[in-house]
Amino acid sequence: MSIKENLLSLKNTFVNPACLLVAVSKTHPVDAIREAYELGVRDFGENKVQELEEKQAALPKDIRWHFIGHLQSNKVKYIAPFIYLIHGVDSLKLLTEINKQAEKADRVIHCLLQVYIAKEESKFGLDEKELEELVQSEAVKNMKNIKVVGLMGMATFTDNEEIVRQEFRYLKSIFDKLKNKALPPNFDLKEISMGMSGDFIIAQEEGSTMVRIGTAIFGEREYK
Repeated sequence: MSIKENLLSLKNTFVNPACLLVAVSKTHPVDAIREAYELGVRDFGENKVQELEEKQAALPKDIRWHFIGHLQSNKVKYIAPFIYLIHGVDSLKLLTEINKQAEKADRVIHCLLQVYIAKEESKFGLDEKELEELVQSEAVKNMKNIKVVGLMGMATFTDNEEIVRQEFRYLKSIFDKLKNKALPPNFDLKEISMGMSGDFIIAQEEGSTMVRIGTAIFGEREYK
């Protein structure tokens, strides 16, 4: 099916029409992104800094770029001038660097804190205790150039839907608990980024406000 047909089909399966679709364009060519853009998509997700820089330079400037991979601190400076949302912040060190580079770029960069919810060691993220420590940290409270707008989590890669559902439900419960606490002024919790091509319906049923979908839009990835 074409990108247009895929997008139509996808939107028809959303159980929450208000949930934001982030089209995961990593490894896909600029022409494919432009086609999705012309069909109304404005949010695109990339996980490699160099590839993101090249695409951002070549495409319309009203695209909202989401960094969805594991971001290394030494690469933040390259995307700080234009990035819309960084999904996977999993350490104080990374948040500190984002704040520093955002200040240099005279911007406030929106971030999601990544929570470890899966039963896989290959996944990144903060556990509940680490999340609590980060939120209460004096260093974080004093950051003027970041805004933490929500949480992100990736479920276990499994065919067992009940495991996936439990993990998403767990992330939603952490989000709800955090929202009810006294939070620093640079927190404004609105987003829960969870759900990808294989599990976005379950994620929406469990409270996702943002899903990251690539294969179901662009087809299989084109690895070079």
